[in-house]
Amino acid sequence: MPRVIMVLLDGLAAATARQCLSYPQALEEAGEAQYAELMCFLPPLSRPAYATLLCGLPPARSGIFHNGGSGPCPAPTIFFRAQNAGLVTAAAAYYWMSELCNTSPFDPALHRLTNTPGMPIEHGLFYSNDAYPDDELFHDAAALCQCFAPDLLLVHSMGIDHAGHCYGAHSREYRDAARHADGLLARWLPLWLSHGYSVLVTSDHGMDADHGHNDNTEATRRVPMWLLGTAWKNLSMPSRQTEIADLALRALGLTVGVQST
Repeated sequence: MPRVIMVLLDGLAAATARQCLSYPQALEEAGEAQYAELMCFLPPLSRPAYATLLCGLPPARSGIFHNGGSGPCPAPTIFFRAQNAGLVTAAAAYYWMSELCNTSPFDPALHRLTNTPGMPIEHGLFYSNDAYPDDELFHDAAALCQCFAPDLLLVHSMGIDHAGHCYGAHSREYRDAARHADGLLARWLPLWLSHGYSVLVTSDHGMDADHGHNDNTEATRRVPMWLLGTAWKNLSMPSRQTEIADLALRALGLTVGVQST
């Protein structure tokens, strides 16, 4: 049975990915990964982009235009659909993912550690500090794999985005955060691929020199995407972020019902 891991490297611009992420590019050169660049929908902010990735709706249709608020996605998410089909779901992710998919508002005492059958994300390790180390986030993901063998797992790191907000997209710190994520991919992806997972690596939005990502520019909107593993072999590469939800569902062998626009 196909299984999927979605790795979301928050705030990673496509240009920085091409400069600093040598591991997935090595797999490209070996014919073991497919690559595309996508444009984030306006506004290029995290919560609207998360909703697009989770349920296939751009902000103009989801109604989520800013990072404030704490409401759920307005349409069934990939986690809802996977869990409803009897698959095991999990996420090591920023707490907004819990709010968009599970329960809103997020209460760390109740929701940081989630182990609730019937929830769209039934097994979760959610963090709320933007400076949460990427190393620990990947350890959280590895623990979820070890304990629950999920069919669909989200691995969502904030280290690159945090460095961009602190130092700007042209800083060494931002590039080093991307290089650090590259090292984590090189450590963990071979293990996950060997266990039969197919992996999607992408970003929600990019970053600019002004330490943000609100403007309508290539730097803030153009993001990378790699596909690794066998589940993608007979599937078309997406050309828009709204197509990623359907792509993940197809890779899991599920019928799609999200209308991408």
